[in-house]
Amino acid sequence: MQVICLFSARLLEFDNIMALKYIAGSVVASFAFAYVCDTATSDHKLFGGTTPKTVATDEWWKETDKKFQAWPRTAGPPVVMNPIRRQNYIVKS
Repeated sequence: MQVICLFSARLLEFDNIMALKYIAGSVVASFAFAYVCDTATSDHKLFGGTTPKTVATDEWWKETDKKFQAWPRTAGPPVVMNPIRRQNYIVKS
C-alpha cells in the first residue's frame, strides 16, 4: 500500500511539472503570436494604408508645441490636497 502511495505521489508531481511546461510554453507562444500579428498589421501595413504625416514627421509636433506655448497661462493659486479628509487647502505664499 505504501509503495502505491509513493508511486502515485511521484506521478502527480511529474504531471504538475509537465502541466507547468505546457502552460508556460502556451503563454510565451501566445505573446509571440500577438507580437508578430501587431507588427505585421501596424508596421508593415498588412491591410494597406499609410502612416499619417502628423506621425511620420516632426514638423507637426513642432508647430503644435509652438501654438500651445503661445497661449497665455491663467490659473488660480496653488492648492494642496489632503487625500484623507478630501479637502483642498489654498497655499498662501
